[in-house]
Amino acid sequence: MVRPQSHSSDGSARAGRPRARKIESPSAPALPIVPASKDVAKVTVAEMVESVVGCKWSLHVLAQIRAGNVRPGTLERSAPGLTHKVLSERLAKFLRFGIIERHEIAARPAHVEYRLTPFGDRFARIIDEVERLQESLTASDA
Repeated sequence: MVRPQSHSSDGSARAGRPRARKIESPSAPALPIVPASKDVAKVTVAEMVESVVGCKWSLHVLAQIRAGNVRPGTLERSAPGLTHKVLSERLAKFLRFGIIERHEIAARPAHVEYRLTPFGDRFARIIDEVERLQESLTASDA
């Protein structure tokens, strides 16, 4: 079997595998890191409520964090069908809105916990009121 020749950087031919070409990909523009407090100012509370109420998993994850299930693995196991990807998206949304904060625990083994912020506690009361309104409507229909 004859192997193709490749050329070294000095232009001389050498036997062996051809060198792989480095493909330059256009670099994606770096996204600025915006603290949660500035991002929250761009989103109204009504938009936050719509975003949370419009997602079945958001309500569940928020309720679990309020109940004390603050570690990602516990949150993921709390509901059949809740995938790691969806949980990560919900947690990222809550972090972006300033509803929860992430705590890295340096114990052995190291782990992460999520806690409601003071704003998140107030926000959760709005969600509670929406749920009470739904329950009253459901009870009046029966």
